[in-house]
Amino acid sequence: MTLIKLITITLLLSIGLPPQSNAAEKLTPEQLFSRGAEFGNVKISPSGDYISAITQKNGKNILLILNEKNKKPIYGVVFPENAQVGDYEWVNDNRIVLQKEYLKGWSDHPLYYGELMAINADGSQPTYLFGYKGGEQQTGSRLKKNTPIRATAHILDPLPNDERHMLVQATPWGSGSNNWTENTQQVYRVDVYKGTRKKVLSAPISYANFLTDHDGDVRFVSGTRDYINYELFYRQDSKWVNVDKLKHNLNNLTPIAFGDDKDSLYVTGSESGKPEGVYLLNIKTGEQKLVSQDKVVDPSNVWINKISKKLYAVEYENGYPEYEFVAPKDPSAKYIKQLLASLPGHQIHLVSQTNNAEKIIIKAFNDRNPGDYYLFNTKTIKLEYLVSEKKWLDPDKMAEVKPIKFTSRDGIEINGYLTLPYGVDAKNLPLVVNPHGGPHGPRDWWGFNPQNQLIASQGAAVLQVNFRGSGGYGASFEHAGHQKWGTNIQYDIIDATKYVIEQGIVDKERVCIAGGSFGGYSALQSAIIEPNLFKCAIGFAGVYDLPLMFEEGDIQGRRAGERYLNQVLGDDPQVLKAMSPTYNVDKLKAKLLLVHGGDDERAPIEQFEALEEALKKHNYPFQQLVMDDEGHGFYNDEHRAKYFAEMMGFLKENLKL
Repeated sequence: MTLIKLITITLLLSIGLPPQSNAAEKLTPEQLFSRGAEFGNVKISPSGDYISAITQKNGKNILLILNEKNKKPIYGVVFPENAQVGDYEWVNDNRIVLQKEYLKGWSDHPLYYGELMAINADGSQPTYLFGYKGGEQQTGSRLKKNTPIRATAHILDPLPNDERHMLVQATPWGSGSNNWTENTQQVYRVDVYKGTRKKVLSAPISYANFLTDHDGDVRFVSGTRDYINYELFYRQDSKWVNVDKLKHNLNNLTPIAFGDDKDSLYVTGSESGKPEGVYLLNIKTGEQKLVSQDKVVDPSNVWINKISKKLYAVEYENGYPEYEFVAPKDPSAKYIKQLLASLPGHQIHLVSQTNNAEKIIIKAFNDRNPGDYYLFNTKTIKLEYLVSEKKWLDPDKMAEVKPIKFTSRDGIEINGYLTLPYGVDAKNLPLVVNPHGGPHGPRDWWGFNPQNQLIASQGAAVLQVNFRGSGGYGASFEHAGHQKWGTNIQYDIIDATKYVIEQGIVDKERVCIAGGSFGGYSALQSAIIEPNLFKCAIGFAGVYDLPLMFEEGDIQGRRAGERYLNQVLGDDPQVLKAMSPTYNVDKLKAKLLLVHGGDDERAPIEQFEALEEALKKHNYPFQQLVMDDEGHGFYNDEHRAKYFAEMMGFLKENLKL
């Protein structure tokens, strides 16, 4: 295999940003690990003349456009006042369409109201394309005015063969109901210069995931009514047809790529609760052919050739990431193999490419490296370093993340990850257990985690557990956690903790548990079930009162959310209270730190207040950190640094670090 030549350039100096090393030397570990990425979402224009990237200036995201040949800046997109650049897409060789977001004092995350703007690479012809404000007609212009639309828009397909138009999928706002997110999505064909639009079709189901063909025709869509079960439809004679009418035995179908003929489609789907596989499905006969499947995990990524729109690889992550090349002769498959050989130990993603695939932006990352971006020339087989997400962190000094697996108390195989401090023997280490959120759908992955790396840098190991109920391990495994939030899920977390203690890796006298969202719930609930196992517990944006979930927050306010809660929690008040930390604080022994955002909609402040009231009633001491202008997770770097400092001070005291 031909090895790739590596070229390094100094892009940071060319765009006039301050050297990262000098600034990094003055920062505390908490500040270093809390800093957001300096560069991200790096892309190349369809012709290869420009490179673009999101960076920050004065606390706001801006879009930087560079000349590809000399890497010098041509233009920077900076919105005035409290607006910033969100996601973006090259829609032709010279034009970019981007989302306009707003930074509001009462919200932790930028707010997106569905507005799409367009601009040329040199900053000319700025246009308001899509949104509730509508375009502004120029004086004396005969162009039809771009009319307002009350909908949240996302680019569906930039239509690479059409320089004038793109496809947009938009969710109508409705008439003020808090269920507007479930309104049927619509697809529009939009002029990227004028903003004039034409409605193409509407989805037959909420939370739509569309698939378009080479000609920009929307052929397939999948969606859900309860966040648990997914349905697939295909377009026939201008009508949507549910594939459930076909004779197949697959569930939760999602379209991913077209087969060799118009009636065949590659889908991900589950059979009898097993991990999802990739199947070739005939939409006329229902005939299915298994193309790729892992025995333990669902596909983590499917890789599609952006020119041919054909499937060439499936990525799995049972422990470390692996690729299965289902079309090994595909050019993109060959490129990934070359890149894996040239950047050993890294996961490789092809993130953007020219229309002729001669130039490709790749991202290389692993458990110790948040990510480096390169420009890969497939003609000369040269690799050119562009930028790093977090240059100030030295991968050689970061902690290693090792996959683990063990058998639970009732005989189920459970997988997870153990982050081990750099340069320290893996024996009798202090431990922080870090349960993930969700719990259904999300899972933990092998990769770089800033919080875990911070904890490891101070000498403690970190344990992550893909307990039953986690996504990514098949429907049966995920459903096994339904209505078991406070029992079997916590038993898996506790059994994982005891497993690493039994291996001699962890000191049983120095164990704490800290998690966010559902992980915050687990931190309290596990400490209630095993009060002598955990010296301390940190709940970050946690849910502590399960009955309250049916009354407060942004889940129960949606029809699909209500169905979801009934399925995953059940409706027995006594069971819900038995699984709620708020009603069981008398069993606690661990020292507590509770962290919450006052503007949290997913786990509203009422959840924190319910636990606070219960603890005070029992005269149980606890520390707290409440930030009124943060939500479900801290977006602001300074707020995240403050939380990290509070967390590390608490852990150091209780784990004797």
